[in-house]
Amino acid sequence: MRRARSVILVLTAVAISAATPVSAQSLTFSLFERYLESYREQYGIPALSVAIVQHGTIVWEAGLGKQDLEANVSASPDTPYFIGGLSQIFGSTLVLEKCLDQNTLELSDRMTRWTPTYADPSATVGQLLSHQTPAGTFSYDLGRFTGLTGVAEQCAALAYRHILSDVFASLAMTRSVPGRQIEGTAMPGRVAFSPGDLARYNGLIGQMARSYRLDKGHPVRSTVPAAAANAATGVITTVRDLARFDKALSEFVLLTPPTLTAAWTQAVGATSPLPTGLGWFVQNYNGEPLIWQFDLTRDAASSMVVKLPARDTTLIVLANSDGLTAPFGLSSGDATQSPFVRLFLRFFVP
Repeated sequence: MRRARSVILVLTAVAISAATPVSAQSLTFSLFERYLESYREQYGIPALSVAIVQHGTIVWEAGLGKQDLEANVSASPDTPYFIGGLSQIFGSTLVLEKCLDQNTLELSDRMTRWTPTYADPSATVGQLLSHQTPAGTFSYDLGRFTGLTGVAEQCAALAYRHILSDVFASLAMTRSVPGRQIEGTAMPGRVAFSPGDLARYNGLIGQMARSYRLDKGHPVRSTVPAAAANAATGVITTVRDLARFDKALSEFVLLTPPTLTAAWTQAVGATSPLPTGLGWFVQNYNGEPLIWQFDLTRDAASSMVVKLPARDTTLIVLANSDGLTAPFGLSSGDATQSPFVRLFLRFFVP
């Protein structure tokens, strides 16, 4: 009850201050940060890095808490985080860019056309992109989504980590890393990263936010998987770099308008629309589309990107524990189950 009254008071203050637009915006961001900080503490998250992007520009950003508790290092918008399942937004974009927009793939293609050894001969590329079973029902499954890695590699004739690296370079995402396994020659393409690239990537991995789990309410150091990046997981990045990726999507730098529209439109299952498009969750919020994706890496990390395309507004949040998403059952397809998302919508979607 106390929190409900507080939210009402905050929103009333924002509404009253609207008579002076500049100060009202500053007050809105300040109050939003205060509530975000209280949620960070409530859910036992050592560090949050956050950005709000409007029309391709970061209009507010913050680092809250500590990216390394033991060393007393504060989080910042440039802190790299492991983003786990949020990596799907890269995986789906690369499949759509390298394959669909190049007219070498149809969403109805069987996965076995691209990866002949794929375990489910009836599964299609479109079904994996939308977390759809061959029977046409929704089933959120990162393991199946991983199968799209080989599709992107076949279309680009390049190992997935190098496809990612090329995208990072083209978008000036200079604090992003294509996974934890980056050494040696990768197939296809027989390509290896240069010594300079390896040194830069390893340096960023060393700067990555330390991961934590809660033990009887206290944060305890944990680890994230030291795995190669694939279509479903593995990317290390920052909120500022994700803002650059978000801008490139919205400005059709990566995907054509029809393909981006398809990605952000609910896929149709056997009997009804699904809560997913192609690599993204898609739902309606007060009559407008809400496009989002998340990560839950148990006892280690969590993250979200939440988009309102009609307003060209995006929230990006990265965390170094699972507290941002673990309690809220987001894999069912409703972003408003998250108090962090509800807070964002209350402040920035009148």
